[in-house]
Amino acid sequence: MRTRTAPVDLPAGDVVLVGAGIMSATLASMLRVLEPAWSVVVLEAADQVADESSNPWNNAGTGHSGFCELNYMPDPTDDSKPASVAEQFLLTRQWWASLAAAGAVEPDRFIRTSPHLSVVFGDADSEYLRRRHSTLRGNPLFRELEFTDDPAVLAGWAPLVTDGRSLGRVAATRHPRGTDVDFGALTSQLLGASRASVLLEHVVHRIRRTTDAGVVVTGRSPSGRFRIRARHVFVGAGGQALRQLQRAGVDDVRQYGVLPVGAAFLRCGRPEVVARLDGKVYGQAPVGAPPMSVPHLDRRTVDGRDYLMFGPYATFSTRLLKHGRLTDFFTTLHPRNMWTVVSASATNWPLIRFLVSELLAGRRKRFSQLTQYFPDARDTDWTMIPAGQRAQLVTPGPRSAGVLQQGTELIVSSDRQVSGLLGASPGASTAAPIMLEMLERTFPDEWSHRWATVMADAVPGLAVEQWTDEDVEQVTTDTARALRLI
Repeated sequence: MRTRTAPVDLPAGDVVLVGAGIMSATLASMLRVLEPAWSVVVLEAADQVADESSNPWNNAGTGHSGFCELNYMPDPTDDSKPASVAEQFLLTRQWWASLAAAGAVEPDRFIRTSPHLSVVFGDADSEYLRRRHSTLRGNPLFRELEFTDDPAVLAGWAPLVTDGRSLGRVAATRHPRGTDVDFGALTSQLLGASRASVLLEHVVHRIRRTTDAGVVVTGRSPSGRFRIRARHVFVGAGGQALRQLQRAGVDDVRQYGVLPVGAAFLRCGRPEVVARLDGKVYGQAPVGAPPMSVPHLDRRTVDGRDYLMFGPYATFSTRLLKHGRLTDFFTTLHPRNMWTVVSASATNWPLIRFLVSELLAGRRKRFSQLTQYFPDARDTDWTMIPAGQRAQLVTPGPRSAGVLQQGTELIVSSDRQVSGLLGASPGASTAAPIMLEMLERTFPDEWSHRWATVMADAVPGLAVEQWTDEDVEQVTTDTARALRLI
């Protein structure tokens, strides 16, 4: 007979955050400014913070601004998606700048300037890129975006791409004010600045909403079972977020599902090779590729050392976290969302074919994809490294058929006791406006009485309804100065 001891009651928190990634860290840093007397507790299943999608080796660190991500704009005349992302990242940088001005974070440890380029080959893609550039240049957020179809100009921007190649028709765009962000280092700094209680190796099993005791979170740690009460719980647990929201009985996600998508990168650390590229080069995604599979060759700075990364290469696992379990995906399936997931799979055969072809590809074929962007690359200089798992969000569409979603979706329960974030890219870069929306929806009284004013001072761009050239230049210059980018 197995005897189960009663769970240990941890000190209650005003707000409990599930997951110690960039989203929870951003929220914790905001609560520190808004309500310094509140108790904020972070429950993290891993033995360190930023161990999944926020880890620098599990993402490209692009600091998404829509400058180079062609998948944000399949229609070269519709700039709504890249404009939205660019604005959100600008607001996120304003939040970081306000913390840097207060001495709460050290920008040199997590952000640097890195030009963002898009490079395409052939007549059709070159014409697409020209039209895309023409559309974006009409938006003040993209006024500095440059275009060329001159191989000599591209050679000046990224000689690594042109050396050793007979180019043919080529086109490229370049934005000089892109960034490279180490979201792992940033997450650690934000959590430190927030003074939240971070409890590692605390695996959450259930989130239970009550009418009298707020929210009760139970789980297991190395010391045994635990229980903690909170006024509000935010779930920023990446691939595990849907399962936790399902367990919490949040109605909005009853028919939601996820599809696991894994990735790997090629990495090079040889200084003489890394020195040949200053920036990040993005291309066109293959037909059927998932949204986060756009090929890109990035110069990364991690722990003070520079690297080149290329990928991502699709991998497959039923895990929803890099360090999760093989049963993760199956635990999210229920009769109420089964049709959503099955129909999404059935109607996305190009995606299935792409994933299968990627999984069957050998080292030679994978390396040949790198040489499309770096013709002189030598196989011996590169190592394949596993990256994070992503949970591709699937929501009911017409006739309840599943629709794959690009981006993130904020969920708030009807009683405002539980919230969570679902989806993936470009989440980290849009953390500040997403968390501001979460605060406004979850704590409407506090927001209207005081918080909105405090946050408007920290993130002045919130008040901008229509960006002008002067607005963009002022905000960009101010944040760049505060973040020591100029």
